[in-house]
This record gives sequence, structure tokens and C-alpha cells, in this order.
Amino acid sequence: MRWVTFNGRRGLWLGAVLALVLVLAAALAAWPALIRYARGPAAGEVSLEKIAVYGQVSEFSLVERSGRPVTRADLLGKVWLANFIYTECKETCPTQSLQIARLQREFADAADLRLVSITVDPKHDTEEVLARYAERYGAHSSRWLFLTGDKREIYCLAKDAFLLSVVDQADQSPPPCRAAAAAPFRPVLAWLTPSPAFATHGSQGLFMHSARVVLVDRDARIRAYHLATNEDSMKRLRPNLRALLAERQKE
Repeated sequence: MRWVTFNGRRGLWLGAVLALVLVLAAALAAWPALIRYARGPAAGEVSLEKIAVYGQVSEFSLVERSGRPVTRADLLGKVWLANFIYTECKETCPTQSLQIARLQREFADAADLRLVSITVDPKHDTEEVLARYAERYGAHSSRWLFLTGDKREIYCLAKDAFLLSVVDQADQSPPPCRAAAAAPFRPVLAWLTPSPAFATHGSQGLFMHSARVVLVDRDARIRAYHLATNEDSMKRLRPNLRALLAERQKE
């Protein structure tokens, strides 16, 4: 009966072994997905670093650190690189900003290139806070934009237009967004979801957001995604960016 009811020490020991086996099985099952996330798509899969058309950036109206409004119309005719950050982030955001600072130097002669960093913490990241952050990275006043504004608009822009994940763990009532439009690459875009990257910030919340940067062409079409925390991915961004700069705007 001891083997059936697991009474006494033998039962506790067998229960612990069973729990360990279940944990190991779950870890082994999740391992391929973790490896895939770290490496990106495998050979034969669609690579989001390949120049294509993955979607269209919708209309938006945000505020630049200088206080001037910035809309999608202001960026039409420009090639731009978009990313989502917040100033008190200690994880991927410094890496993203350093990578974009490098691109600003390397493409200093590209007059029609814009670098666009959008905060996911608009409550804390006012225009003044973004201005100080921009100065830290030597951001050019007109070529590297730092945008803030309405939280719902920012989050829906990230989710619906750029198809990137962003979550404020402290927000019990996240802003509702429209159902994202269907896109031919939506099944592939599932691996854009960020891994957990928690950081305490001024409003005592926890943010998770994608570390991917998005290449947008002169017609506000999304053309490629690159991972800012992966040096090889950022090297592959350079020829993609040059290709978009060489393209003409559609008539």
C-alpha cells in the first residue's frame, strides 16, 4: 500500500522526483523555441531582414522633444528607422540608442534619412526628459527624432502598425487598440514578441518591449526588421538601408 498511496518518506521522495521530471520535460519542450528566438528564423524560413513589404505605417500624431508635432505626413519622402525605447530602461534601450548613434555617424551624408525613437513611457518621458536623453547620445536635432505623446496612440502604433509587442506591467487597464489588419507575413511576425526585459522606472512600473528596429521607406511602408542587440543583424541592416535610400518614392 505504501507504493500506491505514497505514504511516508518514500512517497515524498517519489513525488519530488516526479515533479523534477515534469519540470525538465517542460524545459526541454521550450528549448527549441528559446533557441529559435535567440537566433531568428532558420534557413529556409522567411527572414524579416530581407527587403520586402511587411505592412504600412498608419497615420499618427506625436510630439518631438523640441515640442513640434510630428505626423506620418512629415516623414513621407524620407527613409526612416523606427524603434521603441524609454529613458529609464537599463536593458536593451541603451544598446538600441548606441546602435542608432553609430548609424547617425555612418550615414551623416544621407540628408533624407530620419531616425525615429518613440518612448513607451510617455508619462515620465516628457519633451524635456527626451531632450536630455537625446543629448546623451549626441542626437542631431532634426535628423534623429525622439517622440512622445498619448500612450494609447503610441501603444497602438507599436502593435497595429509596426506589429511589435509592448506591455506596461503596471497598467491594469491597457489601452484598447483596433484589431490589427491582416498581413501576409503575420504568422512569421509572431517571433517579434520580446523576451521578458523587466526594469523599474520612475513610475514604478515594468515595461516589456521589442528590441527590434524597423526600416520604413519613403512611402511609409515597413520594409525590414533588425534586432538591435544582435551585432550581425545590425551589420545586415546597412546594405538594406542603402538600398532603401537608393529607391525613389512611388508617384
